[in-house]
Amino acid sequence: MEFKVKRLRPDARLPVRSTPGSAGYDLSACLSGRVTLTPGEIVKIPTGIAIEIPPGTVALIFGRSGLGIKQGIAPANAVGVVDSDYRGEVTVGLINHGREPYTIQPGERIAQILLMPVFTPPVAEVQSLSDTARGDGGFGSTGALTEGC
Repeated sequence: MEFKVKRLRPDARLPVRSTPGSAGYDLSACLSGRVTLTPGEIVKIPTGIAIEIPPGTVALIFGRSGLGIKQGIAPANAVGVVDSDYRGEVTVGLINHGREPYTIQPGERIAQILLMPVFTPPVAEVQSLSDTARGDGGFGSTGALTEGC
């Protein structure tokens, strides 16, 4: 199985895993110049790459923890989904949740991409669902933390 990547521009950086234990591959901005995001602004940042992932998988784009926690920069849609049949450029929509403008540099690592298996069973409409101890209890229905950490 391979994660096939095509450079769309010569200055595009291939996705890389920072350490042997990294779950995801870092994605880098493929920009001709700096791009500044003002607080609350959303900008689409090109990566300069297209990908081909194995059938039965999905590529999920997540934020980089340091960029999100330190600067407030995160994917605008929380998690990006790249379907296995998409062949266009991978673009990352970023939002500035911070209080200060943030400037993205050409080549800067802006997000991470993880490849995951996908389970797509046929949809079956039914008249009832099996019972569980939780039932239809929704948000906060499993109890609140009352002591300690």
